[in-house]
Amino acid sequence: MGQDFLPYVAIAVTMVLCTGLALAILIANAVLGPKRRGGMKDEPFECGSPQADDPRKRVSVRFYAVAILFVVFDIEAVFLFPWAVLYRELLASPVLGVIALAEILLFVGILAVGLWWVWGKGALEWAFDAPPGKTEVAGGRGHGEAKAGD
Repeated sequence: MGQDFLPYVAIAVTMVLCTGLALAILIANAVLGPKRRGGMKDEPFECGSPQADDPRKRVSVRFYAVAILFVVFDIEAVFLFPWAVLYRELLASPVLGVIALAEILLFVGILAVGLWWVWGKGALEWAFDAPPGKTEVAGGRGHGEAKAGD
């Protein structure tokens, strides 16, 4: 019975050592670190530059929508890797190979329709002030329109 817990003991010892090392570094920093405060040191650090904007300003909802869409499509792309690894084995069976191909084509088709719908709704537009789909060409003319003197 004692041999069964040996791997868990190694994991527990590693976790205790890592936690102890992290605490030791934090305590050493608090005790030995510089204590000079004030002025520029209390300002938020932004890559060595002065702060560009208010960090509490409102962010466009489109930013969050694009971020969520990225995560959704990224996770769906991750689902393709296990299928790609197993597909060669599935080809050994004539029935399973065709079924697996049909399933992945359906999956990619649903992804394509979803991307087409999201793109059509304008959710991927990065224009911050103009509503999606209302961009103008320079000079106020649309595509193919000419000036009166042309």
